[in-house]
Amino acid sequence: MNAQTKKLKSGFTTGAAAAAAAKAALLLHLTGQVPDTVTITFLTGTTTSIPIRQCRFENPETVCCTVIKDAGDDPDITHGAEIGACVRLEGPFSDTPIRITGGVGVGTVTRPGLEIPPGQPAITPGPLTMITNSIRDVLGAHPTNRGIHVEVFVPEGERLARKTLNARLGIVGGLSILGTTGIVRPMSHEAYVATIEKSMDVARAAGMSHLVLTTGRRSERFAQRRWPDLNEVAFIQIGDFFQVAIAAAATRGFATVTLAVFFGKAVKMAQNIPHTHAAKSELTLGTLARWTRERTADQSLVDRVAHANTARHAFDPLKAGAPAVIRHVAEMAQQCAEGFADGRIKARCVIFDYDGSSVVDTRSDWG
Repeated sequence: MNAQTKKLKSGFTTGAAAAAAAKAALLLHLTGQVPDTVTITFLTGTTTSIPIRQCRFENPETVCCTVIKDAGDDPDITHGAEIGACVRLEGPFSDTPIRITGGVGVGTVTRPGLEIPPGQPAITPGPLTMITNSIRDVLGAHPTNRGIHVEVFVPEGERLARKTLNARLGIVGGLSILGTTGIVRPMSHEAYVATIEKSMDVARAAGMSHLVLTTGRRSERFAQRRWPDLNEVAFIQIGDFFQVAIAAAATRGFATVTLAVFFGKAVKMAQNIPHTHAAKSELTLGTLARWTRERTADQSLVDRVAHANTARHAFDPLKAGAPAVIRHVAEMAQQCAEGFADGRIKARCVIFDYDGSSVVDTRSDWG
């Protein structure tokens, strides 16, 4: 089996890891045995066995266990991270209440707009359900009249969170414990899309009606320099998710968006390509060459564009010899964005050169 036909391996989320750690900790509490693995049920109804890295008694009432998160063939910042849960027995009570909190390395929500209210640990509903279900699985076989307090922790969470957009979302002090189903599906990009949507929710809750959409940190840095007075929550990194991001902005009622991008991405956007990654879109320099031919009599420039390795390689000669082509690309990208929003959003396109200067602005009157 070669690399092209190899089946990609699924993994499990931080939420699933926390659920497994909590289940192992309660099992040790109630049975006195340290499990090597535990079986958890994803929210799809399927099950998986997750190895337990370590378990220990912190004190007679508290057991802590950890799991190494495995994202399969779609690794992210948290792939290989240690995710843990401490289970403390409380009470006794007439029933068995389950309480879930965040500990070291789990972020705290500080801004409105997310599905978690400010002041609460950044543990989303999916993981809360999985942790609760895992605890109930153990209680079904080993009943107790004690209350169960689960504290999720991530030893390196604060450090890892600096590599995420949590601070932009108003999540401070650590990572988010995430997972819609508990499964990480390779190349699904669910987490990235979820971050785009959550970032927009935070911007909406902050009263923003306009977004600046960039494709990465560099273009965002140039955009923030271009609009220094705009609230940072209005800047959203959309990666390659052009159509998804525009649709998400329209659904959330944003009135206007600015695409603040480099020429290579703009050319793909201008061709109505919904996902602009090279693996998912075939950049047709032939189209760019045709647009050049329609706007200049310089056949040598047309040939240079047609035979360029990438749109970036075509950018400098176009900037010098046919800036109208760059403007056309920006106008088409703007038009395609408005089309993806079904006319519910007014769009603008600003194309930066690779030093951060604004080369084209389709709506310079916006400021």
